[in-house]
Order: sequence, then C-alpha cells, then structure tokens
Amino acid sequence: MFSKHVTKDISAYCQGELSPDAARQFAEHIISCAKCRREFEEIKLGIRLAEQLPQVAAPDFLWTNIYPALGRERKNSSLKVQWRVRVAAIAAALLVVAALGVWWFSRQGFKNKPFWEVQQLAGAPRIGTERIRKQARLGVGEWLETDATSRAQIAVGSIGRVDIDENTRVRLLETQPTEHRLELARGKMSATIWAPPRLFFVDTPSAVAADLGCAYTLEVDDHGAGLLRVTSGWVALELQDRESMVPAGAACETRPGVGPGTPYFEDTAPSFRAALEQMDFGGDAAARASALNSMLIEARARDTLTLWHLLARVDGVDRERVYDKIASFVPPPDGVTREGVLKLDQAMLDRWKDALEVTWFVNSPLVPKVLAEGYWRVKNGVTRRAKELR
Repeated sequence: MFSKHVTKDISAYCQGELSPDAARQFAEHIISCAKCRREFEEIKLGIRLAEQLPQVAAPDFLWTNIYPALGRERKNSSLKVQWRVRVAAIAAALLVVAALGVWWFSRQGFKNKPFWEVQQLAGAPRIGTERIRKQARLGVGEWLETDATSRAQIAVGSIGRVDIDENTRVRLLETQPTEHRLELARGKMSATIWAPPRLFFVDTPSAVAADLGCAYTLEVDDHGAGLLRVTSGWVALELQDRESMVPAGAACETRPGVGPGTPYFEDTAPSFRAALEQMDFGGDAAARASALNSMLIEARARDTLTLWHLLARVDGVDRERVYDKIASFVPPPDGVTREGVLKLDQAMLDRWKDALEVTWFVNSPLVPKVLAEGYWRVKNGVTRRAKELR
C-alpha cells in the first residue's frame, strides 16, 4: 500500500487535473498514508493562503529600477521610449485577451460553473424551481429540495456521494480540489466519503460537520437542532472553539446557540443519555450537578468517549471526578500526568485519547472481541515498528 507514494500528483489533484479514477485512487491513498497526507495538507494550506493574497498594482518607481537592469548598455533615451511602447502594447493585448476570456466564459453560462451531479432517486426533487428528471447539475449557490415523496443522490466530485432524504433542503456552497462544502438547512442526508480528512464539510444552523474519511447521517429539524450518527470512520462537529470527535457507532446532538453536545455511543443506557442531555443543554447548576453524578455512577469503560470530552467542559472538583472515573478504567499512559490533564494540556489529552480508543473498539458490540483484540495487537505492533525506524 505504501510502496508508491502520490506526492508527485498532489499539485495535479489540487488543480483538478486528475481523471475521476485517478483522483479517487489518490484520495484513498492519502487517507492511509501519513507521509503523503502531511505534504497534501501543507500544499493545500499554501494554495488557500495564496488565494487570499490581494492583487496590488506594481508601483511606478519599479520602472526606474527595471529599465537599468534590463539594458544598462542602452544609453539612448529613444530606445527606452521604444521599450515603454512595447510594454504598453503587450499590456493592451493582454487586457484584450482577458476581456475576451471574460466575455466567452460569461457566454458559456452554467456549464462552466462548478457543479455537482444530482440523480433523481424518487418523486420530484427540485433545484430552485426546476424539477429534476433523472439527472441534473447543482451549481454553487443553488438549493436542492425534496418533498415528502422525493429523494435524490449527489455525487460529491470524485470523493464520495450524499443521499438526500425526503423533506430536505441543501445548498452547494463550494466545490474545489481543496474543499467541498454543503449546507443542510433542514431534513436528513447520508454521506459516504473516501477523501483525505477535512476535505468535505457540511454547515448546519448549529454546527459544522468535518469529514475525516467516513460514512454518516446528519439530521436537522425545523428549529435548527441537529443529530449526527457515524457508521464508519470519524466526524468532527465544530462551532467556534467547541469540538466533538465522533467515531463509528457514536452519535452527537447539536443545538442553535450552543453548538455540538458531547458524543456518546448509541448502545449506552437511556438514563446515561438523558443525564448527558442535561449536562449539554440543561438548565441550572443543580440539574447539571445531579446529571454528572448519575453519569459517573453509570459509566462503562466504553463511555470514556463521553467522559474524555467532558474533561474540557467541566472545571474544578467536577473535572477531578471525571479524571478519576476515566483513570479507573484506563490509567493515563506514560508521560500523561494528572496535573497536565487537569490543566487541559492538549498533547496529554490526545495521548490519553489514543489509549482510550482501544477500549472503545474492543468493547464495541458490533465487533467480535477476538477480532478487535487482534486488530489492536497488529496496530500497536505497526506503531512500535514505525517508532523503531525513525
């Protein structure tokens, strides 16, 4: 898998020059290859920074510096005049070409604008006011809407697909090699993405879902509240400085004005989930304190997913109690201290999370225990070998 890196294709991928098959193979390699993914992220960042640079006209004084450099041997002032005329003629020609280009592309209309292919699955989905008959194109800025009897499927470039359920309204916000972004105003969508992390985003009224190479469903009700369910991989739910990392088998709710709540595994006890809702979106301090007490009593080893996120969302004695509960299931690894965790040292939190993930996977009811333990033995062996080779 890793014998042939794809770094030579990064530029072509970012410029949209690869064929659909080549782009998909590139994306699949990037997901699994840390070396190529790091270089891809660096180049993608450089492209985004370059796109934000303002266009500034060259100051007049540069001419006085360029002329001597171009022809110090040219003493005759008439030659300088001729050079000015030539430069002016070239500039005028370029302006004419640019104007013709703008005119040509404006004449081309929709077919030259970025778009996603949309397929009718049932009923009569619409793009704007136009009904979709079998297939259509969703342009940037346009809305796709389904009613109670219609469904549609969107091809997200060459990186995945999104199924749009009934009574759903979505809009294409952006599509380019470095970022694809959709807005879900209401309804339900199911996404399957095989792209590098943080290439596909979905904006909702209460959070942004950042794909990390996965499959998931996302719902938004008429009040803007959302529910994310992840079936494979990971999804990050974000709003400003609040982030929830949601793995396969877990879910997370969102609320307008609050953002993402705390993720939980869907096989957790209903009483644990009800207490968590009080913690995330409940009322007074007394109710939150009672909810935390219930959660710490009922928590299983697998619920350390929720407790790990709570470390940054409680403080004081409550944070100490959450720390102690997590440590009772999985003690912090070497280099991770109680003091550091309580101070929310991010490096320590991440290292502890890596150790906790083993418990989340091994204890999953969806995975046979023998298979899970074997997987983690292989993963840990690969990690150790990689460290030895550094």
